[in-house]
Amino acid sequence: MSFFRRFAQNRGALVGLAVLFVIVLIAIFTPMVSSADPWKSLGRPLTPPGAQFPLGSDMLGRDVLTGILFGARISLLIGILSAVVSALIGVTVGAVAGFFGGWVDDVLVRITEFFQTIPSFIFAILLVAILTPGLTSIVVAIAVVTWPPIARLARAEFMTLRRREFVEAAVLSGVSQPRIIVREVLPNAISPLIVMGSLTVATAILTESALSFLGLGDPNRISWGYMIGASRTVFRQAWWLSVFPGLAIVSTVLAINLVGEGLNDALNPHLKGRVGVQ
Repeated sequence: MSFFRRFAQNRGALVGLAVLFVIVLIAIFTPMVSSADPWKSLGRPLTPPGAQFPLGSDMLGRDVLTGILFGARISLLIGILSAVVSALIGVTVGAVAGFFGGWVDDVLVRITEFFQTIPSFIFAILLVAILTPGLTSIVVAIAVVTWPPIARLARAEFMTLRRREFVEAAVLSGVSQPRIIVREVLPNAISPLIVMGSLTVATAILTESALSFLGLGDPNRISWGYMIGASRTVFRQAWWLSVFPGLAIVSTVLAINLVGEGLNDALNPHLKGRVGVQ
């Protein structure tokens, strides 16, 4: 049974993929086809949802719907970039530790455990505050606090695969160790890492939203977390300022988690050949 057929058997994953596809299209094409400015005041402040503003206006008379549409790009961009950087760090550390073992493994495992003992969100706040709030600092902070689980997963996979016959054959053939890691072991360990990476995107979006809520987001870029954080003082008077961006975050994170679950079902070798797996 092919990967796509196994993935399609998970209806939740298909729904998540459809929602995520729409959100990605919005993030890509809204800034290209729209001449609207999410920072521009267009009417009376704190206007409830209605004909002029379908999702209401904020404290400065800016359209909430326009902010959500433009904020999708920044929220997804931060989530994807953070996941990529986190995966690069985690896979590198886990691959080296799992493949070489010995004292190298001991040192890298201790480093990984050290980062895991630090409260991740507090550490992220500290890093952003030190680096000054901005897109780069947020990506770095999120990557630094999310790479340890990826490293532990990669280490476990590499420890399992390094004793396989094809790896030993490559060693006996004189293939260099870096080439064995990249060309022989990594492709066989990539499936669970892809699933973990997809879930890291969701974690990154939530973390960025929390940082922006605390005023540590990039003040020059509109994002869903920034919109919620900016409106927290008027939540009782203007509920729509927090609810609609919050629904955008929940929908995106839920869609990513559903897709990750579908990828896990499709890529997990233990599920191959089974019919009706949901």
